[in-house]
Amino acid sequence: MDVAAARIARAIGEPARTAMLYALMDRRARTATELAALAGVGAATASAHLKRLLEMGLVKVAASGRHRYYQLASAEVARTLEALGVLAGSEFTPSTPDTLRQARSCYDHIAGWLGVALHDGLMARRWLTPAYTLTNAGRRGLAAQGLDVGALPTRRRFAFACLDWSERRSHLAGALGAALLDQALAKRWLRRDAGTRSLEITAAGYGWLDRLGIARVSG
Repeated sequence: MDVAAARIARAIGEPARTAMLYALMDRRARTATELAALAGVGAATASAHLKRLLEMGLVKVAASGRHRYYQLASAEVARTLEALGVLAGSEFTPSTPDTLRQARSCYDHIAGWLGVALHDGLMARRWLTPAYTLTNAGRRGLAAQGLDVGALPTRRRFAFACLDWSERRSHLAGALGAALLDQALAKRWLRRDAGTRSLEITAAGYGWLDRLGIARVSG
């Protein structure tokens, strides 16, 4: 296991590959050309890096016509990258751009101040237990917001903590975290910022937060 972990760490640790992986944290698929530009390397170098990431199971690729699109291989990869962001500095001084720090996607769930506030709010209202199971009050509360937790996929963990690299606290991941992001986007409570992982909280979104009892404070 130690050898395998070291190989994965080396694969992630190369700067251009790191840039590619973090560029895929918004769950959007990107071509090798796009990833090469984001990483600041040439096409041949990008191809070699992507081959390495594929070999290590860190990304996956799908063909559509003449194009090949790359994505992170799994939510576990995203969670590892988020945690590495925490370890990047021993002393925490917020340097993340405000838009990313307030709200962003972490693969398929909400991160940043908003993700942490949702996590803490659900816990404070006792909708979630410390073991990340939903209480009866939580089931009723989420249903009142239009979220049917009975329809969530059962093949993945229901809910768990994911350490947030900008806030240094936990935000909510798992099937519940993904459902909250999907619902917020569908209801236009959140709006994606094209080309980045930033999520904009809309006027309707602030109403959603008010109903959840989450204060409108960021940063």
